[in-house]
Amino acid sequence: MELIRCMEAKVEQLYDQKLVRGGCHLCSGQEACVVGTEAAVNLTDHLITAYRAHGFTYTRGGTVKEIMAELTGRRGGIAKGKGGSMHMYTKHFYGGNGIVGAQGQVFETFNMAALWKLPVIFICENNKYGKGTEAKRAAASTDFYKRGDFIPGLRVDGMDVLCVREATRFAADYCRSGKGPIILELLTCLYQGHFMGAPAMSSSRREEIERIQRNSDPVATLKDRMLSNNLANLEEFKHIDAELRKEVEDAAQFAVTDAEAPLDDLCNHIFCNDPPLEVRGTTPWAKLKSFS
Repeated sequence: MELIRCMEAKVEQLYDQKLVRGGCHLCSGQEACVVGTEAAVNLTDHLITAYRAHGFTYTRGGTVKEIMAELTGRRGGIAKGKGGSMHMYTKHFYGGNGIVGAQGQVFETFNMAALWKLPVIFICENNKYGKGTEAKRAAASTDFYKRGDFIPGLRVDGMDVLCVREATRFAADYCRSGKGPIILELLTCLYQGHFMGAPAMSSSRREEIERIQRNSDPVATLKDRMLSNNLANLEEFKHIDAELRKEVEDAAQFAVTDAEAPLDDLCNHIFCNDPPLEVRGTTPWAKLKSFS
């Protein structure tokens, strides 16, 4: 969680310097959702997410260097610099999709999963806002864990990594036992706006975020719990923090010095056909090629 927090802070800095461009969605404040979920499932389980996927890309096996180079459009990025913030992928991880919980598709998917008793955990990371609109202003019912109707659901403290881990572990056991799908609603808080460059927050929302940061920040809460139970000491945390910051700084340096993705590579890694397809409108700058 600390590494994801540190990485996202550096990404914000690079964005302000115009070294990261385009759509960029950070997950600062929602780290417990990422780490708690991953702590209870296997890397061989398939994970699909929407945007705000930098943390999941890391827990799914991507490196900080690959993630940050992807954000700056460099050849060493995890999607070769062609995907950016919203399109990062690793084995068994299909992340950074632009469509988020569109209502028709969600209910159709719920229905099919329940009919076929598919082993699916549906997770709603509820940070209480859709873009800039508070959920209670847009939804007559904000009990999102009940939206499955015929699918059981749980509402969980998404700021507590251990709560998320245990709820996900329960959900995974439920699915693996053949009982069908389940829904988890993780109540969390996003510390930034919906995306980098979003309009300034209202003073009331900023005050709400500051209150949550003081009282239930996921990183600070876990540190305090570990210290109070003699599971770690301050010197260990200082050492860990120093190592993580160095890793992020080294990755950021790579992300701004690595070669940019070449233009003639733009249309590669799209088709798997052999021989390559010739598609009208893709020339003169590129010929489509096949790569494994």
